[in-house]
Amino acid sequence: MGKKKGLFQRSLDGIEVVGNKLPHPVTLFAILALIVLLLSAGLSQLGISVEHPGEEGEMVEIKNLLNAEGIQYIFSSMTDNFIGFAPLGVVLVTMLGIGIAERSGLISALLRGFVLSVPKRFITLGLVFAGIMSSVASDAGYVVLPPLGALLFAAVGRHPLAGLAAAFAGVSGGFSANLLLSGTDALLGELTIAGAAVIDPAYAEGMSIAMNYWFIIVSVFILTLIGTWVTEKIVEPRLGEYKGEYREKVENLTAIEKKGLIWSGISVVVGLILAALLILPEGAPMRGTGDQPIIDSPFMDSLVPIIAILFFIPGLAYGMVTKAIKNDKDVANQLSDTMASMGMFIVLAFTAGQFVAYFNESNMGLVLGVYGAEFLQSINLTGIPLVLVFIIIAAFINIFIGSASAKWAMMAPVFVPIMMQLGYSPELTQMAYRIADSSTNIISPLMTYFAIIIAFAQKYDKKMGIGTLVSTMIPYSMFFLVGWTIMLIVWMLLGIELGPGAPILYE
Repeated sequence: MGKKKGLFQRSLDGIEVVGNKLPHPVTLFAILALIVLLLSAGLSQLGISVEHPGEEGEMVEIKNLLNAEGIQYIFSSMTDNFIGFAPLGVVLVTMLGIGIAERSGLISALLRGFVLSVPKRFITLGLVFAGIMSSVASDAGYVVLPPLGALLFAAVGRHPLAGLAAAFAGVSGGFSANLLLSGTDALLGELTIAGAAVIDPAYAEGMSIAMNYWFIIVSVFILTLIGTWVTEKIVEPRLGEYKGEYREKVENLTAIEKKGLIWSGISVVVGLILAALLILPEGAPMRGTGDQPIIDSPFMDSLVPIIAILFFIPGLAYGMVTKAIKNDKDVANQLSDTMASMGMFIVLAFTAGQFVAYFNESNMGLVLGVYGAEFLQSINLTGIPLVLVFIIIAAFINIFIGSASAKWAMMAPVFVPIMMQLGYSPELTQMAYRIADSSTNIISPLMTYFAIIIAFAQKYDKKMGIGTLVSTMIPYSMFFLVGWTIMLIVWMLLGIELGPGAPILYE
């Protein structure tokens, strides 16, 4: 007779069962789009109307998208809804640059070189920090750092699973923290801007994807310290001494890899100098005018291609030195491979684009935002309690839906307008979402890379399963969520901007 499962294990099993019954995100958005069409037809018959919060005296009603005019809109707008899906172009352009840096081997060499160069007493700190910073390369950190962390810990006589856990916590739990802007900022930012445009198009026009930049910079150091403390004080003591047989030497960087890193570093410096010349001198082509010539400038409006270029150039330099790139055909092939890997995102963008467009066209988002704000005001749920409730909701949803963009594409059209109605900026709403999403990534069995992490862990513990990995990662999730939320509350109380021109409050 098998051992009876405890409450925790049964809860994990329940989460896995429920999550597995959810349709694929592509199908989920198709279903949501259909539901919006049906609801628009039903609710439009009720004569529901609200005053547009951005236009005094203008009344807004729910549109029927299943009458003759609505059906014409569905078919005539389908292509534009896909092409106009806010994150589509942003993500693809960003990934052109990041893809070269990743496929030439630059990202892997950087991560390996950084971790191997850290003194032994700072190994945990360096590993968590490298994991957090790896989000600039999208999902590359999931594949490179957890197995590297395990090998590194084993090489210095520490439990390899503690190293794997520390790296995984940094990569996934700290996915929304970085010293640099990344594809995540672009992906979520465009959805947030689209949500803000429902209430105030003029405000949305002044927003940029760097809206959370100051906050995520500080978050890097806070999460690095939290992740290091959890590893050394909770996770590693719990795992105890490693008695397994699996050992493997961590390979140092080769001479050609070091040379490639040097030249890629030089190219970064040259690129930054050129970027500075475009914006800093008076009269520079990318410099703005007025009181904030850097923040309100063409440079800030062009961050997506600039990010792509600043990844592309060092990736190209590294590849040419290491012979990973021998000619223009290799560049074209690597760019093609990068776009091929984005196939699922492109398909997702089609169905998500229809859902977002129908939701906005029907005016349901605007009406729901006004009524939702009035309801929250009626129960006096405002300020910090409101933000805490939103974080809890987003963290719970994250356990069942792994894709950050999929969740935010569903949530932004609803929650951004509601929070704006209550006086809180879209930038704050997005940051609260990012905290919730990243913190619970590491305990969601439905997260895309969760199975891969288990496979890495089973090299050192053949019995490693979902429950074991989740129980190992729960301390990181809890301390990240609590620590990061406290940081946001302090930030709110101090009234510090979340990023360039990104206030806490919306007026």
